[in-house]
Amino acid sequence: MSLTLTTTSPDVNVLHPATSGASEWWRNAVIYQIYPRSFADGNGDGVGDIRGIINRLDHLVDLGVDALWLSPFYKSPQADAGYDVADYRQIDPLFGDLDDFQEMADKAHARGLKVIVDLVPNHTSDDHAWFQEAIKAGPGSAARDRYMFRDGKGENGELPPNNWQSIFGGPAWTRVDQRWNASEDGVDDKQWYLHMFDTRQPDLNWDNDEVKEDFKSILRFWLDRGVDGFRIDVAHGMVKAAGLPDWDGVTGMVDGTKNEGASQVQTDGTPDEDGSNGGGNSGPMFDQDGVHDIYRSWHEVLETYEGDRCLVAEAWVEPLSRLALYVRQDEMQQAFNFSYLTTKWDAAALRTVISASIRENDVVGAPTTWVLSNHDVVRHVTRMGLPAVIEGKEMNPNGVRATEPQPDVELGLKRGKAATLQMLGLPGSAYLYNGEEFGTPDHTEMPDEFRQDPAFERKGRTEAGRDGCRVPLAWEADKPAYGFSESGLTWLPQPDTYKAVAADVQKATEGSTFRLYQQALRLRKEHNLGLGSHAWLADFVDAPEVLAYQNNDVIVLTNFGDAPVQLPAGSDILASSVPVAGNVVERDVCVWIQAK
Repeated sequence: MSLTLTTTSPDVNVLHPATSGASEWWRNAVIYQIYPRSFADGNGDGVGDIRGIINRLDHLVDLGVDALWLSPFYKSPQADAGYDVADYRQIDPLFGDLDDFQEMADKAHARGLKVIVDLVPNHTSDDHAWFQEAIKAGPGSAARDRYMFRDGKGENGELPPNNWQSIFGGPAWTRVDQRWNASEDGVDDKQWYLHMFDTRQPDLNWDNDEVKEDFKSILRFWLDRGVDGFRIDVAHGMVKAAGLPDWDGVTGMVDGTKNEGASQVQTDGTPDEDGSNGGGNSGPMFDQDGVHDIYRSWHEVLETYEGDRCLVAEAWVEPLSRLALYVRQDEMQQAFNFSYLTTKWDAAALRTVISASIRENDVVGAPTTWVLSNHDVVRHVTRMGLPAVIEGKEMNPNGVRATEPQPDVELGLKRGKAATLQMLGLPGSAYLYNGEEFGTPDHTEMPDEFRQDPAFERKGRTEAGRDGCRVPLAWEADKPAYGFSESGLTWLPQPDTYKAVAADVQKATEGSTFRLYQQALRLRKEHNLGLGSHAWLADFVDAPEVLAYQNNDVIVLTNFGDAPVQLPAGSDILASSVPVAGNVVERDVCVWIQAK
């Protein structure tokens, strides 16, 4: 038995009207995330760099995106792939120098591309001059007040100040004399410092005025060099609850795990009506109201510059009404929608999270920002090919290892393309992760000896970590390192399967993933979908296996069930995730249809 779309002039249930009178570029931009060490290598050392980005800027124009976002390129010991910043005003020599950055920004702007850079304000590297000064200055010093140093508990301070656990695994506190030898370095105190991530990433104290003022200066430093915005790492984590109270919950990355007491409970990817999907971080170290004062002050800094500069929140916050607080008119402009990212491949579940997302963002007049993949999660073409349930646990993993169940590659790519087309039809802004336009999968069989994610070791090698989604991209199928590096060197190994997803193969192949992305981005602009409307189609408003909505003059329909969906005779199909025969939409296929 098939289902039927009765007409391409359908009855609709309007959720969101088209945005009128708005000119800010970030409201409808498609933004391309570049993970610099894995995008393109310009000097042959096996690590991607700014020169490599410059050499590939025309690819972004060819694809059709509006902006690029660079993950950290700052001076760093690279303990956490650059998210441990030693100097926010210098480029790490691994990637180039400030002149290279300026050339890249100027050439991107000349091509009509906006430039967003990462900012990491929750913590610095332990190589940062401030932290080195704090270690030497000792307890009670002004230098220590820039960070979260505390005396330990117990008779001799031998216990950490509280029971918080690091997101990367293990305690969130390290005692100073456990890291530095007193006799060699002159360190003779037993204070502890907080690090919600790796031991080498001490958390800053955002009650300290010097910290607040320095980060405003950092914003101005990069704004003066022409950047158009900042993606704020751990935007919900800078302010901690007064007194740093004990908490028995467990924190994690964007992994679909729910914080309940002292255990992590896997969710099934089904959101509540408020959009909560179990992936948000809670507890006294996250989403404290004081973070909003910081972003109001940053908003004021951006307002002093010409053009529409933006702040983007990486905030793992639920429910969506809490996330929307970050994008009020006097704070940030965008916030990543991780509730959407962690929702399972299911029509009803996605309908719920889309409705909640648009509804809550409309309350504060902000665009919804959609995302399916990034440098912290399993790529969606891999994620969607994994078994739904293994040994009674829902599958939404932190990486996949060779010893674990492997994805169905064909199914994952089919669903991944459908999910992308479905996402790009939604109003608002969207983010793409470098390589997804080629259908690049995770490296799920990477030998453990190559893994570099600090979470892999800190969690006792119980989780693969994030290396699988960070493997250097393939550009030319028949070149060394698939064209990533002329020398053939790569900082992480590439699997043999990357030959088929090399850029030159994808661009030359009719019906490829790249061709689909390119077509969808072109149509998205032509039909003004980013500033468009959203209305659920009455034919399928409660259908358990079909998701169908209209945005401006485009109908977006995805079939999740076994029963095919019959389109009206003469339907004008603008795009489809796989070819559609006889106006019949089969399972795991998304189509864009011209509304009459």
